[in-house]
Amino acid sequence: MDVTTENPKMLLENWVNQFSDELYCWAFYKTSSKETAEDLVQETFLSAFHKINTFQGNSQPKTWLFSILNNKVIDYYRKSAKTTKKTFSLTETSGVNLSEGLFNTYGCWNSNDIKAIWEQEEELLDNPEFNLVMQECMNDLPHKWKIALVSKYLSDKDTTEICQELEITPSNYWQIVHRSKLLLRKCLEMKWV
Repeated sequence: MDVTTENPKMLLENWVNQFSDELYCWAFYKTSSKETAEDLVQETFLSAFHKINTFQGNSQPKTWLFSILNNKVIDYYRKSAKTTKKTFSLTETSGVNLSEGLFNTYGCWNSNDIKAIWEQEEELLDNPEFNLVMQECMNDLPHKWKIALVSKYLSDKDTTEICQELEITPSNYWQIVHRSKLLLRKCLEMKWV
């Protein structure tokens, strides 16, 4: 298909009719917001219209449009992360504060009403935008806490080995891991959910 010989307005009109629904479904899947999805699809077609002369037909129009949409989704999340004011800092003190009141004097949970943040964690781990936010949150953790989490969950190191490396007791280690997970959850709730 030679874009230069066709009327760009008519060509884009055909693409809007052909691909709007699929683009909208993808944008809605990525953002979980009807309004945001609609805006992103509209921005995608607007960008496509302005760049239509650069489309050489080396890929299918649908592939090209999805590529534009994916960039719009990424830009949306980047903007959201920048405009969200950081009202919570990931420090050891905030980790201790988060864990206050969760346990009774016997070390058991005070409430059985602890809900998982996300029910489809496998899908989240396949999501590049989520992984970017997760990495940001990991990087914001206190240094020793980040090492403890990475050693435990990514390097599969033994607890004894981690305690020796960090020069801490097993009891302190488990507190650090627990508080780190609470901080990560709080960070992800603020930046992702």
